[in-house]
Amino acid sequence: MRVDFSADVSDGGPPVMTVTATGPVPATVELVGPRAVTRGEVTGGDGSWTARLALHVARWGGALLPLPSGTFDLVVDGAPVRGDGSVGEAPAALHAPTLRASWDGARLLIGPPVDPALDSDEGRRALEQRYAAHRGALENAVFFESFYGRSASDNPRAIDRELARVAPGVTRYWSVVDLSVAVPEGAIAVVDGSPEWWRARGAARLLVVNDWLRRRFVRKPGQVVLQTWHGTPLKRLALHRPGFDPRRALAVFRESRRWDILLAQNPYSARVLRAAYGFRRKPVWVEGYPRTDDLHTGDRDAARAALGIGPAEKVLLYAPTWRDDRQTIVDFLDLPALAEATGAVVLVRGHSRTLAPGADERGARVIDVTSYPDLTDLLLASDALITDYSSVMFDYSVTGRPMYFFAPDLEHYRGALRGFYFDLADAAPGPIVRTQNELVRAVAAGDAGDPERYARWRARFNSRDDGRAAERVVARILDQGLVSRD
Repeated sequence: MRVDFSADVSDGGPPVMTVTATGPVPATVELVGPRAVTRGEVTGGDGSWTARLALHVARWGGALLPLPSGTFDLVVDGAPVRGDGSVGEAPAALHAPTLRASWDGARLLIGPPVDPALDSDEGRRALEQRYAAHRGALENAVFFESFYGRSASDNPRAIDRELARVAPGVTRYWSVVDLSVAVPEGAIAVVDGSPEWWRARGAARLLVVNDWLRRRFVRKPGQVVLQTWHGTPLKRLALHRPGFDPRRALAVFRESRRWDILLAQNPYSARVLRAAYGFRRKPVWVEGYPRTDDLHTGDRDAARAALGIGPAEKVLLYAPTWRDDRQTIVDFLDLPALAEATGAVVLVRGHSRTLAPGADERGARVIDVTSYPDLTDLLLASDALITDYSSVMFDYSVTGRPMYFFAPDLEHYRGALRGFYFDLADAAPGPIVRTQNELVRAVAAGDAGDPERYARWRARFNSRDDGRAAERVVARILDQGLVSRD
């Protein structure tokens, strides 16, 4: 068996991995990764065959994009091919405009299209130094980053859309880990660590981010950072995490000094985030979360169609938070059994921190949507939410639909891992259950909790989530001259 790569960039075609082998022609040849699969076109006869596998794939009904960075198995008729010296005698590699690919004799390795010379320690230092030293004029541009470039989503995406609507003359750069991340129409994707990324980050007048700023940051004269954060906090953050660590405290203070404006979903969040990050003497905009706007105006049927779910199906969204003591999503639920017992389609959404180290959950009537571009579509598509301590609870309550709190490790999480800002048991707008059987019974009974408690929750946390949060945030951006309309 031999592996080769080719890339026809003259007509914009995707790069291709070609496999040639002797033996019977297989029915299927696939590249299978943790979060994506691509199937090859197989031809052959007379004792040999060839498979051509495009290294781009369309996921969730979206555009054809490069495979996400990671390791992919070559799977022939359902069986992974393992290197034994017969697969690709010589190392094969490809450096195309959209990705880097190499075959190590057993698996395909996909990486972002950054020149390997620039991806070295020396190359990174040179780019950082050039970025730090540059003092050119700022552009009428915004540099967006969401979840460290793993997606183009969340509050930054909603702000991008409104900005594109009312100020189309503003250039919009999106930081992405690789070109598998789809960016909004009209935006410019810049791959993290590339020369283009460093240039855009240093040239944009406004940076809109929802997590810590990565890599070296040097504020250019006139540059402003809007930190939107990514959820109303239940679990303790930053300076409030259990156990005092002076290095962590120093890192928190250094980070919050980089922010000029902080966006909060509600007054409660404004107080907590100010204290947790030592964010003093700078403005906090309490405008609701732009990412919740579509919960008022979004198309539920279109969201379901993108997931391949019929309009009459019952849909449960399981979205647990991440754990500080593990890298991948918690495995407390038997998801296929949950789907069978409830008669529902179960969507499972891992936290952004589990996207890269984890792999898709599989099973009958189970759809892993961890890599789905935007969480809001999933909230729209579902009939009920199952979560634990994730801030998704504060967005989902905008819909008024049932929420179930599956928390088998409640005491450990509250007492040892993180701790809470308030007692979830006293405030949760839905039942707290500890076992899968309890969860199934609650879902089957339609136990949506106390309506008065749900109403109090919404009054406390969703008073500004009225469908116009992005409009207000962008109006403030423009009124304060952080970017200009023209």
